[in-house]
Amino acid sequence: MTIKVGEKIHVMTRRLFDGDQLRHFAGVVEATSQAVVRARGYAFAYDQSENEFVRRQEERIRLFSTTDAGFIINILPPETEVATLHYQLDAQGRRVVTDGKTVSCDVSEFGAKR
Repeated sequence: MTIKVGEKIHVMTRRLFDGDQLRHFAGVVEATSQAVVRARGYAFAYDQSENEFVRRQEERIRLFSTTDAGFIINILPPETEVATLHYQLDAQGRRVVTDGKTVSCDVSEFGAKR
C-alpha cells in the first residue's frame, strides 16, 4: 500500500461535469486496505457566492478508493496541522490549501486567477 496509517492527506474529488460541486477533504489516515483508505478529518465545499472553499465544522470519517480516478489524493507533510487547513490565494493568484505554517498546496484547476 502506498498510503500508510497516520499519514495526512488532502483529497480532491474530480468534477465530471462543468456544474459539479467542488469538494475536498483533508484528514489523517486511520486504516488502509488494497483499494480503500479510511481517513478522519474535515470536508470542504466550494461556495460559489463567496468564491471560496468553506470547511465543515464537524469532523468526519470518509472512505476513498485508491483505484478510482475520481479522486486526487495528495500526501501532506507529517507536521501539517489538519485542523487549521484553509484556502487562500497566493501571491501569483493561485488557490492554495495551507495550514499557514508547513504546507501550501496549489489546488487551482486552471492556473492563476485572472
